[in-house]
Amino acid sequence: MLEGCKNARERWGGVHKLIDNWLTARQELIVQYCNLLASKPLAVDYALGQQVQDFCQSMMDYCSTGHFEIYEQLIREAKEFDDGGLELARQLVPQLDTLTGRCVDFNDTYDERCGFEQLARLPAELSAIGEVLEDRFELEDQLIARLHTIHRELVTG
Repeated sequence: MLEGCKNARERWGGVHKLIDNWLTARQELIVQYCNLLASKPLAVDYALGQQVQDFCQSMMDYCSTGHFEIYEQLIREAKEFDDGGLELARQLVPQLDTLTGRCVDFNDTYDERCGFEQLARLPAELSAIGEVLEDRFELEDQLIARLHTIHRELVTG
């Protein structure tokens, strides 16, 4: 997952500052996720609970930026260029909405102080949310590739 993020940043980093910052936030989210995977989930302590809350906050910030800034900008570009990219956005954004819902569900479960029962489920739920994030990143990369990179090439070409 982290390697895929590096590849995306190499392809699209610097294309637009907002997207670049968002891809940096994605990388930081992946690092937090990996750190959680390496933790000992059945040890109910403040540090793990805080780590989970920090991850939840970062994930919600990342999702919000995607929905309320990045996707809107990409859709605006698709409308301006009117080259079929809007149809791709119409296909992918509902899928992204579903994945966001799953992120919100995870957040709702873990954004408060985590008890023993929650932490006992954490490894399985981290695995599931990792798959959700990976699917999300793949769809987002498709949007960026189709709706931004191609448009940038049209403008500079």
